[in-house]
Amino acid sequence: MYKVILVDDDYPVLEFLSAAIDWEQLGLTLQGVFENGLSAWEHAQQEMPDILITDIGMPKMDGLELIRRMKELKPNLRAGILSCHSEFHYAQQALKLHVQDYLLKETLDPIDLQKLLVQFVESLQAERSIQVQQTKLQLTVDRNKEMVKDRFFRSTIQQPILDKELWKHDAESFGLNMGNTAYLPAIGFINSYRPAMQRFVSSDILQFAIDNVVEEVVRTQAPLAVHFAYGDKNSFYLHPVAPGLKINGYDEAAKLLHRVQTALKQSLKINVSFIIGDLCREPQAFKQELTRLIANTDQRFYMEDGTITKYQEIIFGQEDLFAWYDQAREQFRTFMMEKNKDAVRPTVTYWMDLLKQHRFAPDTIKDWVLKLLLDLKLKLQSMQDFRSVYTVDIMHQEIIEIDSLAELKQWLIDYFHSVMFMVGEILDSSKRSEVMDARQYVSMHLSKRISLEEVAEHLHLNPSYFSRLFKKETGETFIEFVNKLKINRAKELLDQTNQSAGKICELLGYDNQSYFIKLFRANVGMTPMEYRGSKSGNASK
Repeated sequence: MYKVILVDDDYPVLEFLSAAIDWEQLGLTLQGVFENGLSAWEHAQQEMPDILITDIGMPKMDGLELIRRMKELKPNLRAGILSCHSEFHYAQQALKLHVQDYLLKETLDPIDLQKLLVQFVESLQAERSIQVQQTKLQLTVDRNKEMVKDRFFRSTIQQPILDKELWKHDAESFGLNMGNTAYLPAIGFINSYRPAMQRFVSSDILQFAIDNVVEEVVRTQAPLAVHFAYGDKNSFYLHPVAPGLKINGYDEAAKLLHRVQTALKQSLKINVSFIIGDLCREPQAFKQELTRLIANTDQRFYMEDGTITKYQEIIFGQEDLFAWYDQAREQFRTFMMEKNKDAVRPTVTYWMDLLKQHRFAPDTIKDWVLKLLLDLKLKLQSMQDFRSVYTVDIMHQEIIEIDSLAELKQWLIDYFHSVMFMVGEILDSSKRSEVMDARQYVSMHLSKRISLEEVAEHLHLNPSYFSRLFKKETGETFIEFVNKLKINRAKELLDQTNQSAGKICELLGYDNQSYFIKLFRANVGMTPMEYRGSKSGNASK
C-alpha cells in the first residue's frame, strides 16, 4: 500500500476528497490530512508519504515550498497540485518541481483526481519493479563473480598448475597479484557448524551470509587481501606481505582475522577459528600450502573455539586409549541408570580433558566414543523406548562429521541429556505389563496420530479401563504422556536436524501446525523456532 497525504487550508475540500476516493481499492493508504504546509512538513519528516496532493496558497508554508522540501528528502515523491490559482506562473513553478499534474478546484471532479492517483500508483509500481530487478541483477552478478573466483581457487588446489604465467594472469583478476607480492594463507573454519547451519536453514544461505560480512571487513580493513570459500565449512584468507616491508606479516594477518572473527560473531553469532600457514611467493608453493592447510585436520581437532594460531604438526600420544574403556563405560552407565543429570557435564568434561592431555588421534577417539555409546545402548537393549530415540546410523554420521574435541564434548553432553529423559521414563514406569506395552507402542509410533482407543484396542482392553489404569499407574493421562514424548522427540529433531517446524509437525503425526506450536510452547515455554534459536545461540557462545 502506498501512502498519501492531502494538504489544503479549505477543510471542507479535505473532507470531501477523503470520503470521495476509495483509497484502499486504489492500493493506497490515506496517511493524513493537513490544513497548512508546515503541519504536513512536520509530519512528513517523521513518516514520508509516497504521494502528496496539496494546495498552493496556504498559511505558514505554501504548497510549492512544501513540495520542494519533501522532494529534497524523497526525490521520487509523486506530487499533484490542487488549487484555485490558474495563473501561468504558478504552473511554471510547479513544472520546475516536477509536479505530475495541476488540478483546478473550480472544475475538479473526484474522478480526475482518482485517475491521477491511478497513474501515480502505476508509475510507483513500475519504478519499484525496476529497482527490484536491478537489485536482483546486481546480486546475481556479484554472486556469479564469487562463484567463478571460488572455482578458480578450488581448481588451483585440486588440479595441477600447468602454465604458471597463465595462472598468475587469471589470479590477478581475483585480486591475487603474486608477481609482486607474497601472501600468508590462512584457513578458517566454523566452530559448531551443525547448529550454525540449522539457524540458516541451508549451507548456501550460511555461506552467503558469511561471504557478505567477510567481504565488508576485507574491503574496509585490508583491501588487498583475498577471501574465498572452500566447501561448506572452510574459507581461505590470503593476506598480502609486500617485499621489504618492515612489519610482521603474521601479526598483520592475525589482526585482520581477529576483525573477521569479531564481525561474524556480532553480525551472525558465528564463531570461527583460523590456522595461518607459511609465506608463499610463487604459484606452486601457494598450491602446496593451501593443500597442507586443508589436510591439517589433526591440529584443528585439538584447537579451542575462536583460536588464531600458526600451522603445526601434531604428535600423538602412544598410550592405549582402550585401556580406559571399561572405566569410562561404567561411569557413563552409572549416571544414566541413576538419572543423575548433574553428573553429565563433569563426567564428559573429565574424559574429554583426558583425551586432550594424551593427544590421541581423532579417528581413534571417534571410534572409542562410538563403541562406548553402542555398548551402552546394548546394555539397555530391553528398553525399547531408548533404542528408538537415536538410531545407530544417525549417531555414527554425526560423530564422523565432528571436527573438534570441543564440538565432540558438547555433542556428548547434548546426547546424554536427550536420552536420559527416556531412560528415566522407562526406569520409572509401571511394572504392569499393559502400561509397559502401551508405552512401548507409543514410542515406536511417534510418527503417527495416536489415540487412546487405538492403543486400548492393541492391548485388548476397554478404553475407559485402560485410561483409568494408565493414570493410576503413571500419575498422568495417556494423552499427556503421548504429547510429552512427541514434544521431546520434536526437541531432538530441532537439535539434530535442519527440518522446519512444519515438517517436524508432520513427522510427529500432527495435522494442525498451529496446535503443534501451541502444544510445544505450553510444554517448553517457547515456540519451536525460539527453542532452536536458543540452542544454536548457546552453542555459538
